[in-house]
Amino acid sequence: MILPFALWLALIAMLPQFFSQWWLRHYGKLALLFAAPTIGYYLFVLPADASQTVLRTAHDFLSFVVLIGSLYVVAGGIHIAVQGRVGPWQNMCFLALGGLAANVFGTTGASMLLIRPWLRLNESRPAAHHVVFFIFIVANIGGGLTPIGDPPLLLGFLKGVPFWWVLQHCWPAWLLSMGLLLAAFYVIDRRHYAGVPTVANSESISGGWWNLVFLAVIVTAVFLPHPWFLREGLMLAAAAGSYLTTGKKIHEANQFHFEPILEVAVLFFGIFATMMPAMDWLQGDAQSILGANPSPALVYWSAGGLSSVLDNAPAYLAFASALSGVFGGMTSLTQAGAAHLAALSIATVFFGAVTYIGNGPNLMVKVIAEKQGVRLPSFPGYFFKWAVPILLPLLFILWMIFVR
Repeated sequence: MILPFALWLALIAMLPQFFSQWWLRHYGKLALLFAAPTIGYYLFVLPADASQTVLRTAHDFLSFVVLIGSLYVVAGGIHIAVQGRVGPWQNMCFLALGGLAANVFGTTGASMLLIRPWLRLNESRPAAHHVVFFIFIVANIGGGLTPIGDPPLLLGFLKGVPFWWVLQHCWPAWLLSMGLLLAAFYVIDRRHYAGVPTVANSESISGGWWNLVFLAVIVTAVFLPHPWFLREGLMLAAAAGSYLTTGKKIHEANQFHFEPILEVAVLFFGIFATMMPAMDWLQGDAQSILGANPSPALVYWSAGGLSSVLDNAPAYLAFASALSGVFGGMTSLTQAGAAHLAALSIATVFFGAVTYIGNGPNLMVKVIAEKQGVRLPSFPGYFFKWAVPILLPLLFILWMIFVR
């Protein structure tokens, strides 16, 4: 039953590359076609209590779509002006600030807020590496210091990990990763800047700053897990308030429309529906995967590898639950098992940048950039051309220094 999930991921990776027009017309039908067998299997073949898995997954999917959708709408109402000639140094500083912002607004919030200004900054020389490194830094690794930054860390906080625990234990790995990625970006962007003529940005329009209030409401609502409809209701209310109070000129300046969020919602509907057997396997066998005396390295590579293709939040929960059983509770895990928990925190956040589907904002950033005319690598191209030569050596270095 994991086969539909694997096939759906393969279709997402390959069909847009070879049959793009056909894919754009039919991806919604395909999502339903692949989701139906798994949902039917859980509702009509498995015992009656399996329907709870479907309901839980539906709740998780709706929460996910409401979060990214509300952030997309609110960020679409904020137009950040960019002016002047932008070079590699300015770009590197922008990415560094974006990584820091991810710890305040979350990786999804920071990505939705900053991707459009980032694309406008480089509109005279758009390149794939601009978007790829934005995904690496702003949409993933940048948010690795606080529970606000990424969903796995938020779940850890809700399960009893102190708010500043990740910052205290993971900041060296975060700092090294940010430094190496920013340096790699500067070298690549410097070469591109030297070979492509650029012109100064003359844009002077900015506005929609009141939407920062709506953005703050959404970020605050993330910390209201019960009852779930209160959290999602606040997010939807903030999105509606933002959309209704934002003028048409700002939306036009941001090239705002609903196609990107609709496409991402449909693709992730297929992912959430078909991954139920994989999630059940992971949560049921995490203890056996880790064994009675797991090493931090085993936690790092197994949780990270799964987080790169599955939702990193359930992966964190499954491995945290198994580790909590090994060390005798979450409090003991944060103390005696600190090395294991740090490995888990780093892995589930950092490995999310390895694929377009490793973290929710990745695919949103890709779709928005492509809608604005940036040519990006395919799923295999992203992995083999960028993740393998840049991210995998970095992840190996982190393992050698901080985990092994």
